[in-house]
Amino acid sequence: MSLGIGQPVPDFTASATGDTTFSLSEQKGHQVVIYFYPRANTPGCTTEGGDFRDRQDAFATANTLIVGVSRDGLRAQQNFRAKHGFTFDLIADKDETVCQLFDVIKLKKLYGKEHLGIERSTFLIDAEGRLAREWRGVKVPGHAQEVLEAAQALHAAR
Repeated sequence: MSLGIGQPVPDFTASATGDTTFSLSEQKGHQVVIYFYPRANTPGCTTEGGDFRDRQDAFATANTLIVGVSRDGLRAQQNFRAKHGFTFDLIADKDETVCQLFDVIKLKKLYGKEHLGIERSTFLIDAEGRLAREWRGVKVPGHAQEVLEAAQALHAAR
């Protein structure tokens, strides 16, 4: 299934850090950034998470929540969050339910071998639950700032 810009994002509920569950429907009234990363505690994913963490206050000012998603288990996500001081929740999507909803599982190559993995992607959902922007095949440098500017512009347009 492919989500289109302006379309409602189907509700989902998933296990998240802090012994919580994250439900998209419970975030109505807030913009939501959902970013998908391949694996906790790897250099690119750590940098990306830190970039979002460092802009947390600016996202909050723009009425925007941040949540990260990977296929790591809950314990790995908890450790990743604690180790790097992330102030937002991380979803443990071991069964790939959320990944499939956003169509981020792609065929990737690593050391000449093909495997299915998460394509680094980010989605901005507006306060009514519609997809406002998407970024696929993300390169980490500058990405969190670009997402922040999009969230600020969306918030200002309300």
